[in-house]
Amino acid sequence: MINSNNIQIRETNISDLENIIDIETQAFGYNKEAKLVAELLTDKTAEPIVSLLAIYNGEAVGHILFTRAYFYDQEEQPIMHILAPLAVKPEYQRQGVGGMLIQAGIKKLQEKGSSLVFVLGHKDYYPKYGFIPDAAQLGYPAPYPIPKEYSDYWMVQAISPKSFGIGKGKIRCSDVLNKPEHWRDEESDR
Repeated sequence: MINSNNIQIRETNISDLENIIDIETQAFGYNKEAKLVAELLTDKTAEPIVSLLAIYNGEAVGHILFTRAYFYDQEEQPIMHILAPLAVKPEYQRQGVGGMLIQAGIKKLQEKGSSLVFVLGHKDYYPKYGFIPDAAQLGYPAPYPIPKEYSDYWMVQAISPKSFGIGKGKIRCSDVLNKPEHWRDEESDR
């Protein structure tokens, strides 16, 4: 069990790319997310980005990335973000590292003036950190259709005083993330 007092969370820089790729690959067991993160980090439409590393005893053990989200076909574009992906090396999972990254990331987003954060993720995990399941029911449909049985996996969290008062509408992601292959169930690809 790791001592959470020994975990440092910091913003990433260009020299961290190798560590980020390693964490993503180990966490997911393949390199699809690693490639996605590398592309997102250079996507101008993803800015402002929040990219954080968790360091434990000098080792990079976790990474989280928040990229810009937009309202589809709307003139008014408040600052919103999407969390994708969150990765922790397998031997450090289930020890609070992911939660620390989420909380630190939301704090950074608030400093940047972001109003809402979206995530397509596990419906039992993310609500522990303030995410509300089925964002579509609240007026925020995902960029691509999500089957009804998975609607609770598309979540939102209001992180500014403006809250949900910023408007409603279908969500669009940065150019790299706004592709159908990032919104399909992996099982259907096999």
